[in-house]
Amino acid sequence: MGRKEDNIKRATELMTDQKYIRNIGTAAHIDHGKTTFSDNLIAGAGMMSADLAGEQRVLDYDEQESARGITINAASASMVHKYKGHEYLINLIDTPGHVDFGGDVTRAMRALDGVFILCCAVEGIMPQTETVIRQALKERVRPLLFINKVDRMIVEQQVTKDMMIAKFSKLVSEFNQKIMNILPAPLNKLWQVSIQDGTVAFGSAYNNWAISAPFMQRSHITFSDIFDYCAREGGQAELAKKSPLHEVVLEMAIEHVQNPIDAQKIRIPTIWKGDLDSTIGKQMLACDYKGEVSLMINKIIMDPHAGEVAIGRLFSGEVTKGQTLYISGMPNPQRVQTVSLMVGADRIPIERCEAGNIVALTGLRDAIAGSTVSTMKEMDPFERMAHYSEPVITKAIEAKNMKDLPKLVEVLRTIAKADPSLNIEINNETGEHLMSGMGELHLEITEYRIINEQGVDILSSPPIVVYQESVKGKNPSDFEGKSPNKHNKFYFYVEPLEEGVLQAIRAGDIDASAKIKDPKAMAKQLEELGMDKEEAKGVVIFKNNNLLLDCTKGIQYLHETMELIKQSFEEAMSRGPLANEKVAGLKVKLVDAKLHEDTIHRGPAQVIPAVRDGIYGAMCQAGRILLEPMQHVFISVPPDYMGGAVNLINQRRGTILEMGQDGADSTVAAECPVADMFGFASDIRGNTQGRAIWSTENAGFKQVPAELQKKVVAEIRTRKGLNPEPYDANYYSGM
Repeated sequence: MGRKEDNIKRATELMTDQKYIRNIGTAAHIDHGKTTFSDNLIAGAGMMSADLAGEQRVLDYDEQESARGITINAASASMVHKYKGHEYLINLIDTPGHVDFGGDVTRAMRALDGVFILCCAVEGIMPQTETVIRQALKERVRPLLFINKVDRMIVEQQVTKDMMIAKFSKLVSEFNQKIMNILPAPLNKLWQVSIQDGTVAFGSAYNNWAISAPFMQRSHITFSDIFDYCAREGGQAELAKKSPLHEVVLEMAIEHVQNPIDAQKIRIPTIWKGDLDSTIGKQMLACDYKGEVSLMINKIIMDPHAGEVAIGRLFSGEVTKGQTLYISGMPNPQRVQTVSLMVGADRIPIERCEAGNIVALTGLRDAIAGSTVSTMKEMDPFERMAHYSEPVITKAIEAKNMKDLPKLVEVLRTIAKADPSLNIEINNETGEHLMSGMGELHLEITEYRIINEQGVDILSSPPIVVYQESVKGKNPSDFEGKSPNKHNKFYFYVEPLEEGVLQAIRAGDIDASAKIKDPKAMAKQLEELGMDKEEAKGVVIFKNNNLLLDCTKGIQYLHETMELIKQSFEEAMSRGPLANEKVAGLKVKLVDAKLHEDTIHRGPAQVIPAVRDGIYGAMCQAGRILLEPMQHVFISVPPDYMGGAVNLINQRRGTILEMGQDGADSTVAAECPVADMFGFASDIRGNTQGRAIWSTENAGFKQVPAELQKKVVAEIRTRKGLNPEPYDANYYSGM
């Protein structure tokens, strides 16, 4: 039996002892070394050849990942490490750093109890580093700090020992400040990291060495030794033998990341809002393998042989082959066909898996990333995972050959299941489907998968920017929407949703995707976030980031008509009156209604257009605005090239937010519209002769400048085959 096979056998034995399980991940800004770091951990644990670590990229098993040299999926691996006479099962998930794949990071965090945040010693804490720290803390995942590429700092920057210690102290201090700002007490103090207690390590993932204060004391390696090893030819290979990355890092995980039993006591109250005193609540808090199954799916992968494989964290119970499970929100039970451990692209079949582990299952046809799976028919689902970005780019795609159309529809449905940060709109009438994602790369990779992995040839449009619609104020008087038969009338006010409420929806503190279970609790929460008390009592339904309120008093037949009103509200929020784009940040108040007593005269054909026209007309009077997606742009460049970088920002309607100095380099932080960011990569290279280090981060939506709105609206409407000029309030009042 080879070492890998032996480790797999030991891993399956250790799965049953939760005290010796650690669920850890890696997360960082793009190119800060996560996958090389993860590969060396796996090699050290004997799951792959040490010579191939960093080259084989076990966790970058996707062709596109290896070709582009970046991580796109959140890949997982289970391995065994011996420490202080005990063997530990380490379940490791490597996550993407590219901003386009942030949704994968959010979902991976749900499965973890601890995460190594990698930070480049040269570049420091970058925008995406801050985002992943926030994502980890929101899920109550303990972050540990690994300062990577220390060899570059010593060799390229020629720092002294004192300079290096000062840089490390600054990084640790920044890292801790972020934890203090994001987490509530007492966790924000308990989870501070420090070099002294071993919650910080540093090294070179590429050269396979790492060091921490506790390891330095045991091995008698000093800072001066590290400088000597890095300066001399072949020295880092010697250092990797004396202080191997996997030993230092896995010891750190074992010492400072809690086992699932302890971790779930902290995590369950945050990620599950059901009754903690219920049987299933107690079982999850205790990580009870004898209890009911509660499983959260954090990833769906497509296997050419097995079909859809659902990977998730098991919080209680035990899953076995042939077991019947229920997926929250789905009516039919599902039968588990296989249970497996994951090591990159390999699935290792096992008979059963107990609570506290990360497991791969086939047979769950209705599961999507984010699904709650249980042996209970009616289990309260886990909290929706709030991803920090909304789709900003759309492409229209269609099958090259009409005969492939049914297969393309099926493939798109599967891809939408696996990647909830991708929005897919399927149009069976035209055969043209819209695919919206986090950026150009996100959509390029998805297209590649459709063509090369699923075997469907497609044609795609150039990328189109996703816009949103809203209003700048409140309509001066209520607007009347009339039904075609003139027997039903609805009166509406619209205005921007309170900023506090909008932020809470975006951060996931208000679940705007689910039915409102407890209107009183929701009203209280809305009031605390700044909404008027009386208005908050009338909460009916959320759609996207919009809210419908019933502010009427004693209207006859309204209750019977409410489902149709909701349906019409949802339709109106999906396509606004300005450019047929989604509406965002709108508060819609129904203040009065006059309804026909006979049901037959207030059916869908009467109520839906009346409500829609009432909302659209009110929006016209309140002042319609178009919102465009923005990106934060961060550039670090030698001072001589700063002018070229700033000019480029200005040419792209950008706003300079901050300029500064980082060592010898000048830095600039700016905000630019996504519409003007196409081709930025080649331009920044040209303007700075390739000397700029730059990154972007999605920064929400902002109003299109008034002088550009008319032109942009006309372009969008023309592209959609509509009249270039939007209708005004008179059109919706039937005048």
